[in-house]
Order: sequence, then structure tokens, then C-alpha cells
Amino acid sequence: MYYKLYIDSVFILQMVGNLYLLSLSGRILGCTATHLRIWLGAAMGAAMLCAAILVPAGPVWVRFLVSELPVSMCMLSVTFRIERGRNLIHGSLIMAGCGFFSGSIMIWILNRFRMVLNGGNSMIMTLVSGCLAYCIMKGIIRGFQNRKEDCIRMVSVYVPALQQNMQIQAFLDTGNHLADPVSGAPVCVISRKLAAKMQSCFKSEKYHAIPFRSVGKESGILHAYELPELIIEEQGRKLKKEHVILAICDAGISEESVCQMILHPRLLED
Repeated sequence: MYYKLYIDSVFILQMVGNLYLLSLSGRILGCTATHLRIWLGAAMGAAMLCAAILVPAGPVWVRFLVSELPVSMCMLSVTFRIERGRNLIHGSLIMAGCGFFSGSIMIWILNRFRMVLNGGNSMIMTLVSGCLAYCIMKGIIRGFQNRKEDCIRMVSVYVPALQQNMQIQAFLDTGNHLADPVSGAPVCVISRKLAAKMQSCFKSEKYHAIPFRSVGKESGILHAYELPELIIEEQGRKLKKEHVILAICDAGISEESVCQMILHPRLLED
């Protein structure tokens, strides 16, 4: 038995599917990308899959299965600039899961179309079914994320200026609007316990006085110091921030807490 494949149709269907999968995977992984990079990653993945189909070695389904993981990893690397192998594999598994559930929904919708239209199949019908499946999956993912939006968002922070390779657990506080009154730079807050460990990084010439207001205390001044560099790591993404100001807080952060730093939300912007 022989099947006739039109490679242009395969490319279009695969590229559109890749666009949907990259969008869904990016939402789950918390990664962002420009429209150009998403289109580039989707087109590259479709071209690689078509190339695997054209290679005259073994059954088509075997070539498709073998090429799926490297194709997904390449798409994630190009689109979201994920570099570490473990994160690429994790992202590929997320993408495979999105593909499984989206494909199941798409097949169900496609069968309903066939029943209504008395059979038949076309590329337009397939594309419409895929779009509806994407919208459903997007709504499901958004619903789960909305339920977790009140949870604390944790990140890891590294200070290159420290001689020791110390990992600092921090959480993002969207209500932290502290800023330097002169430069307007965002200000993070650390506990006095963490400040004692980072004493070697604080230089007198980099001192800042940060005014603040809080509940229970009308106003006050926080002693702060500017660090030359800070590295923030979250879900495989690393952000390098320069000239970061850390304010030392006497209260508000328990010394027994795992998190000893409150991160300013502007520092997570690319």
C-alpha cells in the first residue's frame, strides 16, 4: 500500500501546528519570544520534519518519530533561546504533552465536522480544527495559571561579587515599588541576616538612602548598596542585571524564612 504525500501541504500543516505548540509551551514554561522568532522556529521545525520524511531510509513513521525530539529541541532553542540540555528536554516534553492533548481535541472536532458535512476532509477543515483546539488548550492553560497567580513566584539569585558560590532564594513581589529617588532604579529588599553574609560586597561609595512608606509606619529610610552585577535564574532562563540596588530591611523578612530577598518585578523584564 502506498500513500501520496504533498510536501507543501505537510509543510504548511506542520508549521501552523508548530506555531500553536510553541505558543502553548511558552505559556507553560514562562518564556517569551518575538513574533519573528516564533515564526522562524515554527518554519525551521516544519522544514526539518519535511527533510526527515524525504530521507529514503526506513518507514516514514520511524523517521518522523526519531526526528521529533531533536526537532523540538531546535525549535525551543531558536524561539526561546533555551541553551541547557536538561531544559531543552523538559521543554520538548512539555511540547509533546501539548501536542498530545491538542491533537486529541483536534481529532474530536474534526470528526464532528465530518459528521456534519457528511464525510470528506480538506486542509481548511484541518486548519480550522487545529485553531479551535489551540483556543481550547489556551483557555485551559490560562485557567490553571489564573488559579496559581496568588502563589509566590520563586527565583534563584547569584551574586558574582561574592567569593563563595551562594544561591539566594528570592520571591517576586509585584507590590514592591521601591525605587532610588535619584536614578529611579528598582530596589530589591534583603534581610539583615543575608546582608551580613554579603558584607564584603557593600562599598561605602555605593551607598544609597531609600525612602519608603509602609503600613504601621508612616515613613522611613532604608540603607541600601549598589551591586555591580546580579544573576537571576528562573526555569532555565538567566537574566544578568547590572548596577542592582539592595536595601537592608530590619523587619518584614523572617530570618528563618527560606527566602531572604524580595525581588523587584522590573528586574525580570528582558
